[in-house]
Amino acid sequence: MYTDRSIGKTIAKLRRSLSLSQRDLASILAMHGVEVTNQAVSKWEKGVSQPSAGQFLLLCRILGVDDISGEFMGRGLSAGLNRAGREKLAEYAELLRLSGLYSETAQSAPKVRRLPLYDLAVSAGTGQFLTDSSHVDVEAGKNVPDGAGFGVRVAGDSMEPRFHDGQTVWVQPCETLSSGEIGVFVYDGSAYLKRLVIDGKKVFLRSLNPKYADIPAVLEDSLRVLGRAL
Repeated sequence: MYTDRSIGKTIAKLRRSLSLSQRDLASILAMHGVEVTNQAVSKWEKGVSQPSAGQFLLLCRILGVDDISGEFMGRGLSAGLNRAGREKLAEYAELLRLSGLYSETAQSAPKVRRLPLYDLAVSAGTGQFLTDSSHVDVEAGKNVPDGAGFGVRVAGDSMEPRFHDGQTVWVQPCETLSSGEIGVFVYDGSAYLKRLVIDGKKVFLRSLNPKYADIPAVLEDSLRVLGRAL
């Protein structure tokens, strides 16, 4: 446990290790904008009074104290080390800072995200079956949206110019879509990448390429939404 007297003794010990008199220390403090007398320094060292927080921090800088807790309370990294040991510890700390690997602003390694990519192409034309067994897990890079839950490969040109044959499309899993949204659907056992169109009681899967006709569908029966195309 530290006391006023132990703080003062430590200040005195550090001052003497630098071959400074109390008057010298007061003069150095004054050079840094802290006007104190050598009598004030003497009172600190005797435990009669304490330096203010600002004075104490400046004292630590002048006296070469980096590990305040270790120096004054015996609990820090430098506890039990002599001056040479403290200097060596400071050297190691500087090497760690210069490496850039341990700075507070250093970015940690990004978490690897893996998502299923269906290798049996989702048809943009005639439709192909999409099953849980027809995929591989792939690493999702920075270009993959956060909301993506799986990816599919497009087959055909019915969704051009936005989606192309062989392109990977990332999908946000959901069970419902609004009219006009593009998503992945299973209809009559086949998987489609299409735009959902709801016109009154009529439901269609529509291609972006105008040369393809709409696919009529019935929501309540065999049409199932797998997700929203991102």
